[in-house]
Amino acid sequence: MEQFRRELPQCLAEGKARVLKQYRGNGGIGVWKVEAVDPGVPRGRVRVRHALRGSQEYEEPLDEFVARCAQYFQGNGRVIDQVFQPRLTDGIVRCYQVRDRVAGFGEQLVNALYPAAPGVPPADAPQPGPRLYYPPTRPDFQKLKNRLESEWVPEMCRALSIDPAELPVIWDADFMYGPKNTAGEDTYVLCEINISSVFPFPDEALGPLAEETLWRLRERERGREARARRIRATGCGQEGRDHRATDSPPARGCGPAI
Repeated sequence: MEQFRRELPQCLAEGKARVLKQYRGNGGIGVWKVEAVDPGVPRGRVRVRHALRGSQEYEEPLDEFVARCAQYFQGNGRVIDQVFQPRLTDGIVRCYQVRDRVAGFGEQLVNALYPAAPGVPPADAPQPGPRLYYPPTRPDFQKLKNRLESEWVPEMCRALSIDPAELPVIWDADFMYGPKNTAGEDTYVLCEINISSVFPFPDEALGPLAEETLWRLRERERGREARARRIRATGCGQEGRDHRATDSPPARGCGPAI
């Protein structure tokens, strides 16, 4: 909390709006867009908007906003800080992953942090669009797919010491559109990663999901069988030693009596 109180004004002094999100939540609860009314006075008043549907933009002293966020730091809580992306109204791209491979895409307009146009009632602010689903072969998402599979997921696994084989059977990574590059191509900014409540997902993900699930079940069974063999081998060896010390026959199934 003290770090948040100390560093948030420094971020606001850059003159860019920030998006602050509580560590766990849904439905826009605990997600805030905040910017300094005057970047030259970052510890003064801020303009804030809650992502909860129906919320309105308003101003308040920074200290009051910081105090409001204290609840997000209770227990193991924390707050994620990101730069607000002006292309938010272009939507987000959700990459559905089966272990370390993209199995489909989702696309949705997420406009909760966009205010209504000047002179328009707050209730008429942009509404979220439907989520549409696509196969992993969608042509305009291939660069995103390739970078995710060949660069970003391996880098994440290295940074977090995750064995790729232990990644969730199905999970997703959400990307916002960043500024276009010099070639006029889209860039992407990671919004969040979800490892629970991933359903619904594209129909095309069902096949890879079933195959991955079966593979893991078989691997688990092979692991159990291997452990059972080691236990039996260890038990037989111990019983053999005990038998030589007592002149009693070894347990049945552990080899011939001596």
